[in-house]
Formats: sequence, structure tokens, C-alpha cells
Amino acid sequence: MTKKGNTNENEAAQNIRTNKVVSFHYRLREVDSGGCHGEWRERSYGGEPLLYLHGYHNVIVGLEKALEGKKIGDKIEITLPSDQAYGPRNPEGLRRIPVKHLRYQRGEKKVKPGMMAAVETSQGARPVVVLKIGKFSADVDFNHPLAGKTLFYEVEVVSIRDATTDEISHGHVHGRGGHEH
Repeated sequence: MTKKGNTNENEAAQNIRTNKVVSFHYRLREVDSGGCHGEWRERSYGGEPLLYLHGYHNVIVGLEKALEGKKIGDKIEITLPSDQAYGPRNPEGLRRIPVKHLRYQRGEKKVKPGMMAAVETSQGARPVVVLKIGKFSADVDFNHPLAGKTLFYEVEVVSIRDATTDEISHGHVHGRGGHEH
């Protein structure tokens, strides 16, 4: 009877729940209003898996809920409406700003529509998509590029471990694949 109890405790220790660091591989694509799936937009297969601290909203809310209770090796497919993913598009996210406030990736010399850039705000750097560029100002979109979209994910759980005290107090993963302080 003791042996069975230990097995259940070990299995429970490997289920995804709050204060567990989880790594997973994923593929992502958009789903249009007719339910048709687009091309794969993102994927981690062939690279490093994504790591996050479960229970701290370090991944989109619908995906975190879907992973609750899963184990190493579990695979899921899930379609998430925008309110469970990156939220609805906010029309107030469209702004005109001075070009001098745009920061873009190293090596980029000319800003073009569709480029990702960053704008320094009172809350820190915020990513934007450049919509239109003029001589002195740019129209940018502060919405996440996937805001307002229905998303389809294929996910495979790679590893689960207990979070450290520091990770729990900071609310995110530290070390390789996580946040460095």
C-alpha cells in the first residue's frame, strides 16, 4: 500500500499546476471566421521548447488553462477565441507618434510598414507594428499582432519541475530558457 501511495504522489508531482515550471513545444496558426486554418505562423519544434511558470499568466490564459493537470508527453490541440488568447483589438491602440521615438532591431536602416519596432513608454518599451511611415511621424499599432484572432495550437509537454522560491516570488522562470536577473 505504501508503494502505491508513493506512485500516486510522484505522478501528482509531475502534473502541471501552480508553481510548476513547464516546458513545451508548440505550433500555432490562425483560424479564420469560417473555421479554416491558415499556415503555421510560429513553432518551437526544431529549437528550444518554451518555458513558463504555471499559474502566473506567463502564457496566454486559454493555453495555461488547457495545460492544467497535463503530464510530460501529453499532447493537446486547442482552438482559442481571441478573449482566451491575445484579447480583442483595441482601436485606441492605433497611434501617430514622432519617428524619433521608434526603436528597431539592430541593422535596420529604413523603417517600412509591417515592421516590428519598440516605443519607450512610462511602462517601459512596448512593441508596435509600423503601419505607415512619414518624414516626421509614424502610424503604429500597439495591439499584439495576434489580438482579435482565433488561434489553433498543437502543444506537447516536454518537462515539468518544481519552481524555485525565487521563481515563485518573482513570478517567472529563471536561468536557461527563462529570465536572467
